[in-house]
Amino acid sequence: MTDTATRYLYLARHGEASADETTLTESGRRQAVLLGERLQSTPLSAIYHGPLPRAQQTAQLISAQLAAVPLHQSELAGDYIPYLPTKEDLPPDSADAMLSFLAQFPEEERNGGRLAREALAEFTGPVDGDRPRHELVVTHNFLIGWLIRAALDAPEWRWMGLNHSNAALTVIRYAPDKPASVLFYNDMRHLPAELRWTGFPPELHI
Repeated sequence: MTDTATRYLYLARHGEASADETTLTESGRRQAVLLGERLQSTPLSAIYHGPLPRAQQTAQLISAQLAAVPLHQSELAGDYIPYLPTKEDLPPDSADAMLSFLAQFPEEERNGGRLAREALAEFTGPVDGDRPRHELVVTHNFLIGWLIRAALDAPEWRWMGLNHSNAALTVIRYAPDKPASVLFYNDMRHLPAELRWTGFPPELHI
């Protein structure tokens, strides 16, 4: 029988991006560097990042603050809608607004079901072996919400409403024979006040 060990999954949204999303802003670059500095004492074995420039550049800046942690580009860490709910899935009082929000995204981003299922298989659960593994995924808001939803056994549509700030940090623990545990969520303590809450609408800044 193969031994299994605990996985610690670190999730970070990319740094603040330019209006056309082709690169990071100066604030986004600072956010990424500060996140990398925070992770210097973390025994990361790998960094995975999505293929879009804002995720790739964030991962590279984080990696530059660390000692020889390998970088891996993964389509599974990309920007896509992980589950497209029907009206019947959603709370009646908010269903129309939520579906209207989803309708604004292009078709290629709305068909992420396969990628979302594969991301769960790739990034979650205990790992083979007898030593804990610490991995970082630099990704986008929707996938972070999807993985948190799964860790809490919430309905599939409930990735919606879980918002993540740029370069904030979430950690989920997957221990053998135990339910997944969200250790902390959307932590921005490594960022100064002026670099916090980017990526959120103003009414959600607290």
